[in-house]
Amino acid sequence: MYPPQLTIPMTKDLTDFGFTNLESADAVTEALTSAQGTALVVVNSVCGCAAANARPGVKKALQSEKRPETLLTVFAGVHTDATNKAREFLLPYPPSSPAIALFKDGNLVHMLERHHIEGRSADMIAQNLQAAFQQYC
Repeated sequence: MYPPQLTIPMTKDLTDFGFTNLESADAVTEALTSAQGTALVVVNSVCGCAAANARPGVKKALQSEKRPETLLTVFAGVHTDATNKAREFLLPYPPSSPAIALFKDGNLVHMLERHHIEGRSADMIAQNLQAAFQQYC
């Protein structure tokens, strides 16, 4: 577990942008099984690629006209039960953090794993997500 004083600013980076931080397995299940339309789930992380690429890329992508209706996040290494439950919904993809997933009517339709994020710019991630938003939102 990471100390809260370390991760609170990283969590706020998304919650201040409209994401709901899910802290329990039940909250994840409720959010993902009840969400109608599209939902974006970010598996947040303390790693550098989350700070430099994933979170900025997600926020930039969400500035587009078409965007998911529901914004959700879990924090790997902080809320373990919530993250593990979210990862069940991300199958068949292996655990990855950071990760960004788009759901439509409860079905996983687009996934960015760490290897899609690491080494790519926030602009590249935003473009990838905006293309998915155009197709599914």
